[in-house]
Amino acid sequence: QVQLVESGGGLVQAGGSLRLSCAASGRTFSSYAMGWFRQAPGKEREFVATIRYSGGSVYYADYADSVKGRFTISRDNAKNTVYLQMNSLQPEDTAVYYCAAGPQFPDRTGQTYGYWGQGTQVTVSS
Repeated sequence: QVQLVESGGGLVQAGGSLRLSCAASGRTFSSYAMGWFRQAPGKEREFVATIRYSGGSVYYADYADSVKGRFTISRDNAKNTVYLQMNSLQPEDTAVYYCAAGPQFPDRTGQTYGYWGQGTQVTVSS
């Protein structure tokens, strides 16, 4: 069982930055792929970024085209935490951002992710 708690959301002006954190409970954090997804009002949930184990001490990060070059996902297994650094934020990034934990294979849909946080609101003003 994994419990996820997001933090770090808020209101920021366009061009600004935020860093989201997601703290996970449990002793098996490192065995999960971790992902960030978002849902804007009236829209379906969409993939933002995932990070999964690639081998040795290497983790593979995958990004949606809309955030590539602006957002960075990272994880600290010692702290059971995954981060999403968001730079150059735009109004279209406004959404509730969800952290999720899932198996170690590619999944941009989130359908295989069994654990989800409650979400944190990010609002970007123009």
